[in-house]
Amino acid sequence: MPPLLRYPTVDELGARAAALVARHPRTARLRRVGVSRAGTPLWLLSIGHGSRQVLVVAGPHANEPVGGTTVLRLAERTLADPRLTEAADATWNLLLCLDPDGLRRNERWITGPYALGHYFRHFFRPGFLEQPEWLPDGAAAAVLPETRTLLALQDELRPVLQCSLHGVDVGGGFVELTRDLPGLGGRVAAIAARLGIPRELGAYDALYWPGLGPAVYRIPSPHPGDLAAAITEAAVESTWFHPHRHGTVTAIVEAPMWGVTAVSDASPHADAPAVLRAVSRTLREDTVLLAGLLARIRPHLAAAPETARLLAPVGDYLLVCPGLADAWDPDHGGSAARPLPPMTTARLAALRIAGQRLALRTAGLLHQLVTSAGRDPAGVLPELDRLIDARCADYRDMWAPRWIPVARQSEYQARVVLAAFELTVRHPRVRSRSGEPGWGPGSAVPMHRE
Repeated sequence: MPPLLRYPTVDELGARAAALVARHPRTARLRRVGVSRAGTPLWLLSIGHGSRQVLVVAGPHANEPVGGTTVLRLAERTLADPRLTEAADATWNLLLCLDPDGLRRNERWITGPYALGHYFRHFFRPGFLEQPEWLPDGAAAAVLPETRTLLALQDELRPVLQCSLHGVDVGGGFVELTRDLPGLGGRVAAIAARLGIPRELGAYDALYWPGLGPAVYRIPSPHPGDLAAAITEAAVESTWFHPHRHGTVTAIVEAPMWGVTAVSDASPHADAPAVLRAVSRTLREDTVLLAGLLARIRPHLAAAPETARLLAPVGDYLLVCPGLADAWDPDHGGSAARPLPPMTTARLAALRIAGQRLALRTAGLLHQLVTSAGRDPAGVLPELDRLIDARCADYRDMWAPRWIPVARQSEYQARVVLAAFELTVRHPRVRSRSGEPGWGPGSAVPMHRE
């Protein structure tokens, strides 16, 4: 089967997996484990017959399609190398896409061309409550069928390792773990160097999290104490931690689309406060501008499911941006309650890229709200186009991002998964939750109620 030089669509993922099973009927199986909200099948491709289960989840975020390419690559590799199956007494369970409905919405850009403006104008990621890995009200109250399917798989398989395949649009690669895998940092460094992938040594997602090695971070256990410090949804209860009771270690493997060298620079910065002030000021200005454009658009929007799907993430972004700007601003009193870690060049680059990303995503979603309606009675499209073009130009001028070919993105991700598997089987399971520092007996406080 020829390698994919671009991201696969939902239908291509299913067709390629079925072709693999047809070629290897004794070793590979494909079964439907659930359906999405729109009725799209959720397919699990399993390789091998060992007792040691591995679960790899592709497509948890709709705008991060690299995982689909990676699971197909892992399937080919595990079929070709019995050391990964028979010799390791392992079965590889590859969930082709957790959010196929969201991935379909991104098919306007995932087949190319791969340009920043094209990506952000067609970007889609559902609102926080519609993202299937999060459990904002706990596992028992999960309502999304995609989430319930993943929870059921975790409890059925009780995997030794779960890998969730994510993507970074602009930045570098990194790994987040629910439990330390000693030696993984060195493996990631070697893989990244060989493939020319920059590593995020100050990842925005893990700004307040403990490091387990360069570009490897420990995910804090979900409990109310973490929420005050968290800057992302990951501190709430999630499907990353749900199989912890079975002794599972979960690895979140992030692979970049456009690589940026600055995120790998761990040197101190000469004037971090000035950069933080500039980042905060720009984010506040963009938020005010975007909120004003939304106010002009809203009276002309039809009450339709499509409108609601686009408005939900817009509302999330506009809600969190002022708080982030305050948290990053050294002159804002609220930032003293949770001081930032030492600001290296890498951390400052990650924060600046994140602020620009929030504005670009919001502008792109507003752009789609207008273009999907087929008319622009509020006259906002020229302003949105100017903002998107300006922020994409900022990306290019500040960071010189370079497109990383899809094949190289997925090869990096596959190698990191295989390294995590090799290290996982060296260490015994930890089945009890009681050994986790700070792990409370109750559910996390839902972020949307904080």
